[in-house]
Amino acid sequence: MPTSITLPAEGLESTVARVLEAAGSLPAEARQVAANLVFANLSGHDSHGVGMLPRYIDAVAEGGLKPNAAVKLTLDTGTLLGLDGQYGYGQIVGVQALELGIARAKQHGSCIATLAHAHHLGRIGHFAELATAQGLVAMHFVNVLSRPVVAPWGGGDGRFGTNPCCIGIPLAGEPPFVLDYATSRAAQGKMRVAYNKGEPVPDGYLIDEKGAPTNDPGVVVVPQSQGLFGALMTFGEHKGYGMALACELLGGALTGGGTWHRPAGSERAVLNGMLTVLIDPVRLGTQDHFAQEARAFIDWLRQSPPGTGFDQVQIAGEPERRARAQRAREGIRIDAATWDEIVAAGAKVGVAL
Repeated sequence: MPTSITLPAEGLESTVARVLEAAGSLPAEARQVAANLVFANLSGHDSHGVGMLPRYIDAVAEGGLKPNAAVKLTLDTGTLLGLDGQYGYGQIVGVQALELGIARAKQHGSCIATLAHAHHLGRIGHFAELATAQGLVAMHFVNVLSRPVVAPWGGGDGRFGTNPCCIGIPLAGEPPFVLDYATSRAAQGKMRVAYNKGEPVPDGYLIDEKGAPTNDPGVVVVPQSQGLFGALMTFGEHKGYGMALACELLGGALTGGGTWHRPAGSERAVLNGMLTVLIDPVRLGTQDHFAQEARAFIDWLRQSPPGTGFDQVQIAGEPERRARAQRAREGIRIDAATWDEIVAAGAKVGVAL
């Protein structure tokens, strides 16, 4: 029995779109969501790729994810936008929110946009890339309303989500700086991928359902003793914990989407709130200085001799771009367990894969 299969991006995208359309999405929505998921795989982030499809299909069936929903404008002061995702696909309402924010930042020089009640936004770096492609600086603070899978610093169980933060900065003459990270040591989806592959994770990433350190990713994927789960740890000890709280308060409380403060249920929906700040260096009047200084600093970093165990100094965003080139050539590898889950998701909506 093969341990994995390898598929070309185009074929995988078409397959995922068929399943999404069968679950109720109009063709254009199905294609856009599928393209976003596959692009995450291409970028090396399988945690946010097509392996999410089974959960999406379950969330639609439960009613926590609404196909064909559009973002709703709840506040407009010109440079301040309040938006409601109305439980639509994050790959749809998130893009709609960014497009509105980008237009306002181009018009006024800056825009602050809040997005509440979006279903899983996926790879937040995608939104930063949309903004930097228009020459804008972008900052995103996101919270996660789902089963709490991350423990507070000093705590012994999960109390909040992986709460990502993302900063995108355009660089003159080269691709942008895109810092995109979960405030947990790793994304929850990476634990699902490791569990499906039967691989342990490094020390310091997890605690089990009793609060003890473990290397078994299954503790945050499937119920353990007495139906309890373990939890992920934050990165950087108390510093990552503080950043996770900031994302919860800004992405959840400030946006109106809500924070997590209740016992976990069994719902499959993953809801996100996102605070986005967009700045146009051109309108700020510092574009020339910004471009010169940013390029000089990046060049200075790259002149550093490689440290032990490294080939070169990297800039955030470069690993993803290398992965895209490689996987576009070689195809996207999906482990057998994840593929079986995708096949089962298709069967739930009458699509045989």
